[in-house]
Amino acid sequence: MAGHSKWANIQHRKGRQDAKKAKFFTKAAKDIILAAKAGGGNPDDNSTLRLAIQKAKAVNLPKDKIDNAIKKGTGELAGGDLAEVMYEGYGPGGVALLVEVATDNKNRTVAEIRHAFTKHGGNMAENGAVSYMFNRKGVIVFNGEKYTEDELMEAGLEAGADDIVEDGETFIVYTEPADFMAVQQAFADAGMEYESAEFNQVPENLVPVDAAVGKKVMNLFDALDDNDDTLNVYMNADLPDDLFDEED
Repeated sequence: MAGHSKWANIQHRKGRQDAKKAKFFTKAAKDIILAAKAGGGNPDDNSTLRLAIQKAKAVNLPKDKIDNAIKKGTGELAGGDLAEVMYEGYGPGGVALLVEVATDNKNRTVAEIRHAFTKHGGNMAENGAVSYMFNRKGVIVFNGEKYTEDELMEAGLEAGADDIVEDGETFIVYTEPADFMAVQQAFADAGMEYESAEFNQVPENLVPVDAAVGKKVMNLFDALDDNDDTLNVYMNADLPDDLFDEED
């Protein structure tokens, strides 16, 4: 599968941006609401909800807020009237972006997302113009200093892992969405701790950009990600490492 490199530097910047803002709880709660709304409130029968709860616990969302989010999703409490929308567009250098949002006001959100694209040298695109360049995958990231590729293959491939890729100091395990929970459980059963585990839109190919264009792309990325309704931003930029070295 193409398009695996530069995962770490994109996620590094993403993590730094998330650390600057108080959006952890809001995003986690919205993920739970949407998952419960789509597949019911029992995590034993709803793998998407189970993952959303895992992620919420990882950011220390209180149990009562998790329970309330589930009830909002199932309709037991008010506040679950959210729509999940994926916006598509292009940024500087022809980089493709997907913006996953959860909103109770589509008109407001689409106007804000369009403004962010325009302000930072990009433009929104029609549905389908960009999404075909990405595949929804389960993505499990391991510290490459803790485990070898052979150890990860032994635990993951039999459970259904598609691919294991070395990217700098990390190993990235890719799965089909249907196999994600089984592969995650296989690693847990083997006592192997991962850095992160989530569903992502993985680009089939990457678009190389230089540092100057990369800065513009990341400014757009940040503006989209800062929107209160944004859950995730995905892109196919191959960013130069020195772009991140300048920030450290």
